[in-house]
Amino acid sequence: MTETALDAATDSDTLRARALSGLTTARERTTLLTSCVEDPDLTAQHSPLMSPLVWDLAHIGNQEELWLLRTVAGREAMRPEIDGLYDAFEHARSERPSLPLLPPAEARRYAAEVRGRVLDLLESARFDGSRLTEAGFAFGMIAQHEQQHDETMLITHQLRTGPQALTAPDPEPAPLFTGPAEVLVPGGEFTMGTSGEPWALDNERPAHRREVAPFFIDTTPVTNGAYRAFIDDGGYDDERWWTKEGWAHVRRHGLRAPLFWHLDGGQWLRRRFGITEVVPPDEPVLHVCWYEADAYARWAGRRLPTETEWEKAARFDPATGGSMRYPWGDADPGPEHANLGQRHLRPAPAGSYPAGESPLGVRQLIGDVWEWTASDFLPYPGFRAFPYKEYSEVFFGPEYKVLRGGSFAVDPVACRGTFRNWDYPIRRQIFSGFRTARSEAV
Repeated sequence: MTETALDAATDSDTLRARALSGLTTARERTTLLTSCVEDPDLTAQHSPLMSPLVWDLAHIGNQEELWLLRTVAGREAMRPEIDGLYDAFEHARSERPSLPLLPPAEARRYAAEVRGRVLDLLESARFDGSRLTEAGFAFGMIAQHEQQHDETMLITHQLRTGPQALTAPDPEPAPLFTGPAEVLVPGGEFTMGTSGEPWALDNERPAHRREVAPFFIDTTPVTNGAYRAFIDDGGYDDERWWTKEGWAHVRRHGLRAPLFWHLDGGQWLRRRFGITEVVPPDEPVLHVCWYEADAYARWAGRRLPTETEWEKAARFDPATGGSMRYPWGDADPGPEHANLGQRHLRPAPAGSYPAGESPLGVRQLIGDVWEWTASDFLPYPGFRAFPYKEYSEVFFGPEYKVLRGGSFAVDPVACRGTFRNWDYPIRRQIFSGFRTARSEAV
């Protein structure tokens, strides 16, 4: 489906159903994440890096009220006195437990009341007249926002101590991947970003042409087994593989392995959502920061792909020369394509999901683990902030590195071939992994 066809497939009934599905799926997940633990776990701060779960719950409702009820529908604020409490830019996460937050029961009632009014609004909503309402963008933005906070809450669940609170089936067993270790991506121009994806966010826009030199990229993400070879070879003790800032960070914090790993009698174990288990060698490595990914790539004689290279590997169709929505084509993600939506609570083995393979033969570009790239988070040519600067623009610069592809914790509504994530290069609590690349020998 081309972007022109995407634009055409936006009749009101289709858009209303899509918005309802996105909002409902997000709320079901929010309910799961906030009902599987007792109130003390909701109000506690499990890490200074994260908000209390109850803050996320009320913040989700507050943003939904702000954009859909106040901005789109023009209604009066329901509870203007709480706006400052749930403004993500007004209070650092470490400060939020000391704020007079809504207690769990009240936060649930508030979010539910907002949602009830939003569903009434959706029944008669128009999907034209302004950029915010065109193609149901505002509803899609809120569905994506809630799913992004659901991923944040899942990170909090991983950080919390105590017994297991969440369960999910494991991914289907996959045969050991025996395909090529890397794939050649041809050089030349391709279209990066999007101008026609209805719910794409501002940093994904506009579509523009990029020239890429030929390069090789890993067929699958780097696995735990491959990363352990880096550890066993003394990778954390060898300054050669690290940037100056990365080496200082490793020394300062005593990093020896991915977050949540520990050595027990010569065997690497990990803690995963309240369970301690042997680190599975065939899964993509998880919970590594950018510095660790970059050091591994140097040790392996390779490098991290740039964001542009990653997107060409994910979207370029050599048969047509065009750019697809996803590696497998233009169809929305299905369970056969990728590990998304908290359907599982772990990555699938490397080489899984052959139906999600790109035309060039690259696998698992969507889902399983966010993939660090070499690139700083910067605007595309012609970028325009919308609908507010604080979503993307205030983060542009060398302080943040780009991650692409999504993880098992990302819902399909917030994951596309053009979707961009970003974080500090020290971050490890996020569901981050990587794959490596190398330039084609001249």
